[in-house]
Amino acid sequence: MFPRWFGPLAAVVLTAATLAGCSDTLEQFAGPTMGSTYSIKYVRSSQAPTVEEVRAAVDDILSTLDRQVSTYRSDSDLQRFNALPAGQCLAMPPSVVQLTAFGQSLAQRSAGAFDLTLEPLLNLWGFGPQSRGQQVPEAAAIAGVLQQIGLQHVRIEGEQLCKDIDLQLEFNSIAAGYAVDQVSAYLRSQGIHNYLVEITGELQARGHKPDGSSWRIGVEAPREDRQVAQQVLNIDGWSVSTSGDYRNYYEENGVRLSHTLDPRTGHPVSHALAAVTVLHESALQADGLSTLLMVLGPEQGLAYAEKEQLAALFVSRVKGEFVSQASSVFTQRFATEEN
Repeated sequence: MFPRWFGPLAAVVLTAATLAGCSDTLEQFAGPTMGSTYSIKYVRSSQAPTVEEVRAAVDDILSTLDRQVSTYRSDSDLQRFNALPAGQCLAMPPSVVQLTAFGQSLAQRSAGAFDLTLEPLLNLWGFGPQSRGQQVPEAAAIAGVLQQIGLQHVRIEGEQLCKDIDLQLEFNSIAAGYAVDQVSAYLRSQGIHNYLVEITGELQARGHKPDGSSWRIGVEAPREDRQVAQQVLNIDGWSVSTSGDYRNYYEENGVRLSHTLDPRTGHPVSHALAAVTVLHESALQADGLSTLLMVLGPEQGLAYAEKEQLAALFVSRVKGEFVSQASSVFTQRFATEEN
């Protein structure tokens, strides 16, 4: 398993449904994964596999992904690559290659504001698996670690990954989204087209519940004391991801230091954005983009969302209160829904 250092709870799932008189059945199960949990809800017809068969297949998908991309087990494929000396290549499973390629694409599209090689920096600031404790590092230490990061130093050659310097890859900001896409694809392959998949807070929904009503979620307000729905959405056909600074942070001399680090500076982000929610057809895209927009902040993030035509909801701290701002696509598709 690998704890999600980037994963605040994305949404409160609203599950109330009237099942009386429905020929199809709402099945649901849950379990541990990635240092957190997953839950699956789906509508099963008489022709669909049993819930035991579906659960076994989902657990196999998640355990296989864990063996491939976890940085919390020394025998994972990713850790074998991370142990590789600079200047060498190693064959990797498709998941590792695909996640790396996606990260490189997002890094290029954001001028380096997104990165998958930040583990040494996370450790330095006290948020990584090998952290030295939560304390502000010296400028010289930050400068030194910045020389060890950057996806431009990773090359994909067919099925192989190659590294130019001694860097460490980690997929904590996108692995759960990738897993949601994989599990959802499996469900559809089994003729299951009405489902809600949630893995460590990342979501994807298709179709409807047995009574015909939509899957609905409450996007969580960025509060530390309790869960409160900021906005309720119908999410048929959408994946949802939220990133925020309100679950994993510490304070130093009255300054909030978030686990969201800006790879361009080597420091935690220092803007007013408390949380951002992205809706996308792909859970992998939503997962990575929510992290990117959290790095960019409210102004640059909104500009990027407008340029890329993203459905995004930004929640900022302004004079002690939370203020929401949505992209044009989000407003067009979701702002008219009842809360």
